[in-house]
Amino acid sequence: MKVNYLQSLVMLLSVVLLATSCKVNKPGSSTTVAMPISSEDVNPEKDSALAIYRGSATRTNDILHTKLDVSFNWKKQYLIGKASIKVKPYFYPTKQLILDAKGMEIKGVSLLDTSKTKTPLSYTYVNDSIIIALNKTYTNEQIYTVYIDYVAKPNELEDKGGSSAITSDKGLYFINPLGEEEGKPQQIWTQGETEASSVWFPTIDQPNERMTQEIYITVNNKYTTLSNGELVFSMENGDSTRTDYWSMELPHAPYLAMMAVGEFEIVKDTAWRGRPINYYVEKKYAPYAKNIFANTPEMLEFYSNLLGVEYVWNKYSQIAVRDFVSGAMENTTAALFGDFVQRTDKELLDKNYEYIVAHELFHEWFGDLVTCESWSNLPLNESFATYGEYLWEEYKYGLDAADYHSEKSRLGYIAESKGKQENLIRFHYEHRMNMFDGHSYNKGGQILHMLRKVVGDDAFFASLKLYLEENKYTAVEIHNLRLAFEEVTGQDLNWFFNQWFLSSGHPELSIQYSYDSVNKKQSVRILQEQVLENTPLFTMPIKIDIYEEDKTTRYPVLLKKQNQLFEFDVAAKPLLVNVDAEKMLLCEKSEDKSVSEWAYQYNNAPLYLDRKEALVGLLKTPSDSIASKTVVTALNDKMWSLRKFAIDSLTKLSGGFNDEIKASLISLVNDDPHSHVRAAAIKHLSKSFNDSSFISLYNFGLYDPSFKVQAASMMAITRTDSVRGLSLAKKFEAEENVQMLSAVAAVYVRYGNADNNEFFVNSVGKFKHYAKIHFAQYYSLYLIRINDKALMESGIALLEKMANKEGEREIIVHYVNKAIASLKDKLAPPATESE
Repeated sequence: MKVNYLQSLVMLLSVVLLATSCKVNKPGSSTTVAMPISSEDVNPEKDSALAIYRGSATRTNDILHTKLDVSFNWKKQYLIGKASIKVKPYFYPTKQLILDAKGMEIKGVSLLDTSKTKTPLSYTYVNDSIIIALNKTYTNEQIYTVYIDYVAKPNELEDKGGSSAITSDKGLYFINPLGEEEGKPQQIWTQGETEASSVWFPTIDQPNERMTQEIYITVNNKYTTLSNGELVFSMENGDSTRTDYWSMELPHAPYLAMMAVGEFEIVKDTAWRGRPINYYVEKKYAPYAKNIFANTPEMLEFYSNLLGVEYVWNKYSQIAVRDFVSGAMENTTAALFGDFVQRTDKELLDKNYEYIVAHELFHEWFGDLVTCESWSNLPLNESFATYGEYLWEEYKYGLDAADYHSEKSRLGYIAESKGKQENLIRFHYEHRMNMFDGHSYNKGGQILHMLRKVVGDDAFFASLKLYLEENKYTAVEIHNLRLAFEEVTGQDLNWFFNQWFLSSGHPELSIQYSYDSVNKKQSVRILQEQVLENTPLFTMPIKIDIYEEDKTTRYPVLLKKQNQLFEFDVAAKPLLVNVDAEKMLLCEKSEDKSVSEWAYQYNNAPLYLDRKEALVGLLKTPSDSIASKTVVTALNDKMWSLRKFAIDSLTKLSGGFNDEIKASLISLVNDDPHSHVRAAAIKHLSKSFNDSSFISLYNFGLYDPSFKVQAASMMAITRTDSVRGLSLAKKFEAEENVQMLSAVAAVYVRYGNADNNEFFVNSVGKFKHYAKIHFAQYYSLYLIRINDKALMESGIALLEKMANKEGEREIIVHYVNKAIASLKDKLAPPATESE
């Protein structure tokens, strides 16, 4: 995910208190016990948040087990809780326990003995921490249980915000608690990452903590519950309520604890190796649940076999909730998704979120079974989950599909790198939310792919197996990963980890080719042009393919200098020299290839990225007939995304090939299996060829199974006949699908009148998530064209309500505010000459 940053500083007061409280005397001795040193103690600079070393939390106490008994006050949006927490000192003796407990009312703290007798304990509740004075000094061989009676009040806690990845840190969320929002279900759900589980139960809220858990959840009988682990029993209470008991017998980090309550339909999929696979969705989407969470049992089988480490947990559930503050969350055994994943089968034809399903499932190994020990090491969670997407695509849909998916991820990182370049593993950051960015996700996934290519497939997956087996149920840092790879491969891999995980940036390459016909030498000069003051000079083994008339030869080379010349004996000038033939290197590059070389690369090099790179190169000379011919040829590429890219590139060509283009586009409209290609073909035909004979094609498209194709067909008809287009737009106004609603809005932007304002007012709630940006843009353009003052003022009020929605993502607010500003500019009186 790419993120925006909020400049918020969290003072780690509890850590300071912890360090100063651990100086105790052994009974009967005057010897002082060693005092743990925290990261802040060894970091004297306090001028800014960035000066603080963000190390792993010091472990003074260790939570072994958490038992919760919770119920809810929907009106006040409170959780009424009772927590029994089994603890022991981590190593040093201590007589104090500090628990994170954000925004709570603490009613009492007691020591709970084996007979369940409660002995009150003295405590102080300050700065969202419960500082408990124990009844004696405990050693790490002594286990004790504290009992806490509390009320969690998430809405009375200051929400310190988050990032575009996780927009809120409120931890516990009541959705439509009074049932006043029509069409929205009543729900309760939690979001623990990063340190927000302590909003709904007291804990040591750090990723290097581990605990087992059990939860008793009391709710109205109409509600379904979900939590980690197994639903052991449900008990009717005789007062229209029910208590569900969930037990989690394997340890995990507190931020992975979850709970959800609502009127969900539970759809059961085929059990995997005896483990239940369930999907929790709103009733409307129950018929589509197995396609929404497509291939989950197969993913479990694939990842277990690939890694050589079987999925360890006792179930896997996936649930979709309203107003989720993140895309999705990998809670152990119970992944939680925003409601954007809920789509009908028809909508799934245009877009599905299978890659997110894969991402969250891969976390069950990387993040849940083995967890980063600090947020500085977050890429050990997120890089792997991102690469898990690639691995699934490669297995299920082939290398082209995987490389296309990887390309999008890489471009996301490259775009982010223009504004920031950070070490992947970062021990200095302003706020832990800053870690959730295109470096931890996108760049990290690319680095893992390069590591796979460097050591080879067998060694890569053997190393991951060792890493998981040696570190299961523990927290890790980046060196644990390196050491596993070194143990398997027998290599010192510091060079790779230092430049990619512990440094910033990427290679920026200039590649120059020349052939010496006298000495029969092909030269390849590679210059690393990145700024070396803050980016390393990279060392990377890569492959160079040289294509001759009768053979292709692959040469392994080691890229290691700022200006490096490679020479190869070749009998005649090669048809193509392909640097980084595996297309595995994360870099930016420029090459001086000719049109004929790019065309040859498209037609002969084996990879999706070879063909995409060639088409991009050819479009630099769109007037060249060879370039144009190759782009037209790409209309029939085996990969759907390149067919669409070729369609979208046709407008850049200088002309010619019209008959061939028309024939290909008509064929694509009629026969292409991918809706995005069919829609793009219709769009190009209607915009570039004023041919009334295509009307029957567009009419046929109105009945396509895809909303995207239907929308493109309506727009194509509108370009030819605006009156009929308006009639069709009216017909589709009642649709729920945002593709169709966006097309209706586009028709009204161009041809509508004041009467169509009602459509926008009635449809605003149907545009969810990032589609709100499109709504704001369409609506502002429509109002500006209509130019009615009263309508513009009411439109501004509607958009301001959207922009001020609590917890809305920054990028959405930004674009909605831009739309508002354009309307206000239109309403502003013209400036006089004196002004």
